[in-house]
Order: sequence, then C-alpha cells, then structure tokens
Amino acid sequence: MSVEQTGRWELADLYAEHAPALWRHVTRLTGNASLAEDVVQETLLRAWRHRARLDAATGSLRPWLFRVAGNLVIDDVRSARHRHERVAEELPEQPVTDRSDAVFDAMLVADALSGLSAEHRQAVVLAYYGGRTVPEIAREIDVPEGTVKSRLHYGLRALRLALQEKGVTR
Repeated sequence: MSVEQTGRWELADLYAEHAPALWRHVTRLTGNASLAEDVVQETLLRAWRHRARLDAATGSLRPWLFRVAGNLVIDDVRSARHRHERVAEELPEQPVTDRSDAVFDAMLVADALSGLSAEHRQAVVLAYYGGRTVPEIAREIDVPEGTVKSRLHYGLRALRLALQEKGVTR
C-alpha cells in the first residue's frame, strides 16, 4: 500500500516506495551516482515537508517527485559550483608523507648507539641494520656465537637504557 493510499507520511515509507525509481532516473540524467543520492534525499525531504499540500492534491505523487528531482538537477547544473568545479581523474599533486618523526627517531637511535661500546654497537648494527643472524655475525667478526648473543643482549639493554634517559619510553 502506498503513502498516498494510507495517508502515512513517514519519511522511511516515502524512501522505501520511491527512492529506487528516483535514483535510477536521476542517475540517468546526471551520470553521477553520488549526486543522484543527494538529489533523491532532497526530493523526498521536500515531499515530506509539503505533505499537507500534497495530501490534499489529487493525482499521483510520483510525477511531482520526478519533476522536483529534475528541477534539482537543473539547479545544480546552473549553479556556480558546477560551472567552476572540474573533476580530475588524477590529483595534480601527490601527497607526501611527513618523515620528520622517522628522521628524529633515527637521530635518537644513532645518538644512543654512539654511547655503546664498540663491540656491543657492532653486534647490534650487524643484527638489526645488517639483517644478519647470530651465526653469520659470529663468522664475520670471528667470535663464538655465545659471545655474539651476549653482546646483543647487553648491547640492546644498554641501548634501551640510553633511549629511556633521552625520554623515549616504551
């Protein structure tokens, strides 16, 4: 049963009954689904606001809705916004991410690394910046694997303390 037959002018009922047909119509007119959604919403809102006048009128509500939707499309095409805005396929400038935090963090870590002993710094840098495993580091610096593990453990511990002293918290 339609809104006209029941006399119930609930916005949800209007939407359920007329929105799909209005949306298809406006999409055909504009070629823009997003604009069609806006036009349909405004059309149904206007119908709901003028429900007393429309209820008293004889005839079907749908032609009135289609006329209002068409007028809204025409108004949009005539608007200054439409004349001055251009849709671009691609943004003229690509946004650049702010790397200042990463640079600052790298400076803090480099400063903290400089406070480590040469052996600890070497083990940490080879493992974390060089991506080497404990056996690879052991072969490269010619020390036992246990020594590399120990240097990594104490080096990371000293690094953590140095960073905490600089105000970097976990």
